[in-house]
Amino acid sequence: MHRKAAGFTLVEIAIVLVIIGLLLSGVLKGQELINSAKVKSLAQDFRTVPAFIYAYQDKFRALPGDDSRAVSHLCAAAPGCTAAGNANGAIDGTWDSSAAGDESTLFWQHIRLANLASGPTQITAAGFLPVNSEGGRIGIQSAGTTPPFGVPGSYAMCSAGIAGKFVRQLDTTFDDGNPETGTMRAGTSATGAPVAEASLVDGAAYVVCLGV
Repeated sequence: MHRKAAGFTLVEIAIVLVIIGLLLSGVLKGQELINSAKVKSLAQDFRTVPAFIYAYQDKFRALPGDDSRAVSHLCAAAPGCTAAGNANGAIDGTWDSSAAGDESTLFWQHIRLANLASGPTQITAAGFLPVNSEGGRIGIQSAGTTPPFGVPGSYAMCSAGIAGKFVRQLDTTFDDGNPETGTMRAGTSATGAPVAEASLVDGAAYVVCLGV
């Protein structure tokens, strides 16, 4: 007597393969949606931060961080709440500065006290310095004579810790798709040279700056 061998039929195998395919497709689609949401959030930072400048100027006729009348504008009843800028028409200091006296740091205090942005208003408070959705530092400075990566414009808005695969999408959204040229540029360090598109590594982290 020969015992009949048990096994899967071709139909059963085909059904299993279809189910596996659907699961993989769902996982990949979910990851694609997550990545798309991250890029949208990063892109929104580049739109929102420059808008703070124009909103503050419209309200007080001064630059946030550079406002020499910031105390009377923002906290006349509690004059110790902030410090004034030097009113030289520039946001002095580097975009990633944490020094209390730098106008690029005061920028965040001024716009928050003006109710243009949310967040802590005390420079020493935890979470005062803003970060993007990837945990990288966000900041803005006047372009001056040595703007980060040589970006053109009056101001340079920068965001750090952005993966190469997101840099490509951001540069395509805002500029020419090449992080080495145009108004949006990226590099491994804001004090170095911008990277060429061919040099971007998907998983590596970059600093991205937009000239405004």
